[in-house]
Amino acid sequence: MSGRENVAANFDRPILLMYLLLMFMGWANIYSAAYDPEHLSIFDQDKEYGKQAVWMGISLLLGASMLLIRGDLIRESAYMVYGFFLLLLAAVLLFGKEVNGAKAWFAIGGFGIQPAEFAKFATALALSRYLSGLKALVDIRSRVISTAIILAPVALIMLQPDTGTALVSGAFILVLYREGLSGNVLLLAILAAVLSVLSLILKESSFGLPFTDAELSGQYFLMILIAVFGVFAWFVVKNLVLKRLRRRLQGYIVLGLLASAVFIGSVDYAFENVLAEHQSDRILVMLGQMEDPQGLGYNVKQSQTAIGSGGFAGKGYLDGTLTKFKYVPMQSTDFIFCTVGEEWGFIGTAVVVILFTTLILRIIQISDRQRSRFTRIYAYCVASIFFLHLMINVGMTIGLAPVIGIPLPFFSYGGSSMISFTVLLGILVRLDAERLSNLR
Repeated sequence: MSGRENVAANFDRPILLMYLLLMFMGWANIYSAAYDPEHLSIFDQDKEYGKQAVWMGISLLLGASMLLIRGDLIRESAYMVYGFFLLLLAAVLLFGKEVNGAKAWFAIGGFGIQPAEFAKFATALALSRYLSGLKALVDIRSRVISTAIILAPVALIMLQPDTGTALVSGAFILVLYREGLSGNVLLLAILAAVLSVLSLILKESSFGLPFTDAELSGQYFLMILIAVFGVFAWFVVKNLVLKRLRRRLQGYIVLGLLASAVFIGSVDYAFENVLAEHQSDRILVMLGQMEDPQGLGYNVKQSQTAIGSGGFAGKGYLDGTLTKFKYVPMQSTDFIFCTVGEEWGFIGTAVVVILFTTLILRIIQISDRQRSRFTRIYAYCVASIFFLHLMINVGMTIGLAPVIGIPLPFFSYGGSSMISFTVLLGILVRLDAERLSNLR
């Protein structure tokens, strides 16, 4: 059976249906968010919805072209694609156009191309290619190489800087865990997140020392608490653990104490020197550590108001007052979900979340039926990327996540995002269509 016949016979139609449904729902909501009575045509190139129509057409053509590429060619060219987009990420730092403080775009006529968006599927391909050649992710060398594949584009994206897009790479941790990474690593990641939050909460606090007039900064106080816990754990290990395990566990305790101290210091450094000022301020506002006199949380408050005003059934399409009068900044990009909430209410937001959840579950189902390790791993990469985008973007609009500029797939205005997600799915559909014959 030829590759083309395989695609025709084994094409996953539910994925296509959900993709088209989400894309056209997103287009309709962009039209509403950017609605202008003087530009009624949804194809008007002076408005965002008209430009999005062009990107949709390009995405459909590129998605269809993915179905014409043989699966073995996709696999063999994975590193080449990855290297190409690394070069683009480096080139945009030299020749790119600066937008909102980030040098992350190539300007082409009236449109812009953001290479960081394409780095997602390039990294997914390279990581899948590397991991598919391993029996399991168990030794230090394989873990270091896997981490390097993930972090190389992250480093270039952070130089732009574009923290939000860089954070998407956190999705690949789930893939590594699925491929044999110890659960202890995930536990450490959770502990690191907790430690980061505690460090930021205590950042501006101070504690008086007993019997003196001296004060201790909140971060040093946190280090002392961790040290006290470490000493307690040391004595527990010394008195209750078998002798043959005692030295190793005590070594882990010492290493953990040193790593915690370094990590707390690095959190403070990254917060002050890596994140943009508006990003760090928004995190402090979300954690309740900073007042909001300058309206740093204005976007979130307006978004929450818009979603809440939609009630159960919404105000109706094009009838959202906060949407219509542009009370929510970036409502066609980062905050597009609030347009859904205001105009379609709880019912509309639930439908959108259910559709995305169904898409992610379908991708996982596709992964589990593969005989090819490359395709299985790639599918998990795709599912993880969609999952992280959904969680963070919706979390931003309802105030449960900091505003870091992550688009909602197929809904947020933007050509690079639309093309990237389309290619992600197109490659998956093509690889899945060969599942009965491709064993690599």
